[in-house]
Amino acid sequence: MAKLEVMDHPLIQHKLTIIRDKNTGTKVFREVVNEIARLMAYEVSRDMPLQDVEIETPLVKSVQKEIAGKKVAIIPILRAGLGMVDGMLDLIPAAKVGHVGMYRDHETFEPVEYFVKLPSDIKERQLLVVDPMLATGGSAIAAIDSLKKRGATIIKFVCLVAAPEGIKALQEAHPDVDIYTASLDEKLNENGYILPGLGDAGDRLFGTL
Repeated sequence: MAKLEVMDHPLIQHKLTIIRDKNTGTKVFREVVNEIARLMAYEVSRDMPLQDVEIETPLVKSVQKEIAGKKVAIIPILRAGLGMVDGMLDLIPAAKVGHVGMYRDHETFEPVEYFVKLPSDIKERQLLVVDPMLATGGSAIAAIDSLKKRGATIIKFVCLVAAPEGIKALQEAHPDVDIYTASLDEKLNENGYILPGLGDAGDRLFGTL
């Protein structure tokens, strides 16, 4: 089973409280989501392989470390996942960005795919699939299904808040995908929303309440 990591760093938890607050407006919500994504990218990239490289400092030649191995692509699940991309790119600026469009049918709670656009070398990249919410797990599972069908093999899923139901469903469907979240919340309500959650992340990011 791949790992589940709940990031309980004080800065992440503090910022998460800001975006949970219903009184936080669109501008601040968007800024803080990016800040959390930036902090999470630091931890998600912890296991990136390093290689030796010889450089010359102002004083001497020296062998130092640089990132090696798999290239990275950030794959937001549209539309809410877009809110996490810039924060991650701040730390991993060479990453390419693909997009997977999913929406949740509010009657069946099932995901519907409507758009996929990926880097041509997707098979060679480590993919960071990002979406602020992991609720039922349906959209995440469908997005990762779509990526694997196109040849992706190394995938991590990164979200801000997750419900136990979504974690369980994603782990069962894709036991090889590591999951990173800033919070493991209590449960889903009868409408499939995370409690306590932070509302509809897409609406709050883009002001479409």
